[in-house]
Amino acid sequence: MSEATDRPDADAWAKASAEDIAAEHARRRTEAGQGAGSAGEELRRLAEAVGDAVNDRLATLRNPAVQMAAQGVISQVRSVVEPIKDRNPDLFDHLTAAGAELLAAYRSAVAGAESRWTSGSGSSRSTAEHIDLD
Repeated sequence: MSEATDRPDADAWAKASAEDIAAEHARRRTEAGQGAGSAGEELRRLAEAVGDAVNDRLATLRNPAVQMAAQGVISQVRSVVEPIKDRNPDLFDHLTAAGAELLAAYRSAVAGAESRWTSGSGSSRSTAEHIDLD
């Protein structure tokens, strides 16, 4: 046997977990009557949910000026995003994919730095100076 087949895949657990989570999300969407939807649709749903949450929080303030200002901001954001989404639905898919790739690169960089920090493979000699205060 080769050495590569003796060792299990280091990411096997992560891959299996991600597949299980994706399957569970799909099952819940189907159960709720929602299709998978595009990234643009998911973004629209997220924006609506955030807008509703903000509206609920603002309603508790009972300050009409704050409520009107928040409503104005929300409507301005919607008026900018909706036409872009309607004209270029693939744009949101592309941005979502790019964001996922950036997140994967960030995680990889952090994991590499974290493994170096925790392994102790760096210099055993510290640049810190001990000062005796007694």
